[in-house]
Amino acid sequence: MAFASPNITAFAVEATEFPDLARRYRVTGVPKTVVNENVEILGALPQDAFIEQALQPAGHDANAGG
Repeated sequence: MAFASPNITAFAVEATEFPDLARRYRVTGVPKTVVNENVEILGALPQDAFIEQALQPAGHDANAGG
C-alpha cells in the first residue's frame, strides 16, 4: 500500500535488533503490522485480507460481522 499512495508510510524493523520496539508493540510473532498505533495484524495474510484488516477501526474484529 505504501507504494500506491504518498499518504502511507511503512517501516520494517528487525525485532531481534530492536528489542525495545518489540516490547513496546508486544511482538510475539512475525510479521506483525501496526497501523496508526491502533490496529494490529499478526501473521502473513493475502493482500485483500490484509487491506480489509488494516482499514478496520481499532478494536473492531473484521470477522465478527458487524
